[in-house]
Amino acid sequence: METISLELSAKVDNLCDYSFNFHWQDQKLDPASVIPHQKGSSHTYQDLVDALKTGNDVHIKGDVGARFAHSMGADLKHFGGTGKPEPAGRVFVDGDVGVEAGMGMVSGILYINGTIEQPRGNIVEVGSDTEGYRKYRSITDVMCNGLDDARLIHNSLVDATLIIKDKIIRGTIGARMDCRGTVIVEGDAYNGTGLLMRRGTVYIKGCAGMNTGSRLDGGTVVVSDKIDEFAGAYMKSGNLIFNDAKGYIGAGMTGGAIFSKKKVSVNPPVTSGKKSSENNTMLRRVLDIGRLEAMQYHKYEVGPKKQEYAKVRMRDGSVIMRKV
Repeated sequence: METISLELSAKVDNLCDYSFNFHWQDQKLDPASVIPHQKGSSHTYQDLVDALKTGNDVHIKGDVGARFAHSMGADLKHFGGTGKPEPAGRVFVDGDVGVEAGMGMVSGILYINGTIEQPRGNIVEVGSDTEGYRKYRSITDVMCNGLDDARLIHNSLVDATLIIKDKIIRGTIGARMDCRGTVIVEGDAYNGTGLLMRRGTVYIKGCAGMNTGSRLDGGTVVVSDKIDEFAGAYMKSGNLIFNDAKGYIGAGMTGGAIFSKKKVSVNPPVTSGKKSSENNTMLRRVLDIGRLEAMQYHKYEVGPKKQEYAKVRMRDGSVIMRKV
């Protein structure tokens, strides 16, 4: 497939969105449907994603709406993929971009000559190699594949530690990261920090939004302050550490451990657990705290499966409970 070009007369959401607005949930966005407000072309949402999957470029003239480049570069399991990052092409936008651009993005490059609204996704600006455009790469890509000869704008990467200090609010930081390294955010974060992360560490030195640590599959996510609802939802492995949480934590959790300095409410099958000496050592190392402070953290994990029993009525009229 060759380069795709389209011109828009109005903003359109979900362009270059590999999830097609989470098509598997409600099918509201048909990948085969023609993108509205095109001038002189009839490209579909699928056309744009297919072009990027084959390493080609997409050129968009006009302002772009919300959720641009969502999950770009991810071989999504919902569509029969591996769930891992894969190579992706480049997108050029001659215009402004709406909120949540690059949420869950793991590869490919965005070139934007306008502004990007906040909150943004898993992207950082790097030095541009194309005049008139700002260049953005995914945090996951930078951490796992390096900067090459580029430089970060307003942020820094030293010895596999990325320090984000530009005060831009981002979501899904470190999404699908599967390499050693540390991301430190000097401020608050939006939703989904550590989404599907397998290795590495992400520190949020502030508050974090909903679904922090959601589907975490390894590595460590640390939030120094409070996090919003659904923390650790469907978590499989790794560590999620925070000071306090709003709402319930651990819905659908199957593995890993959650540590909170304050007591929090849990969703089954999560229960309060007993910290091991290894847990305390990990907390001291990750949080750079003393032994006494580490002991103040509460541990939450998937509790042991309760043995199910069924009532059995005997011939003499008595009732016993028998294991199912």
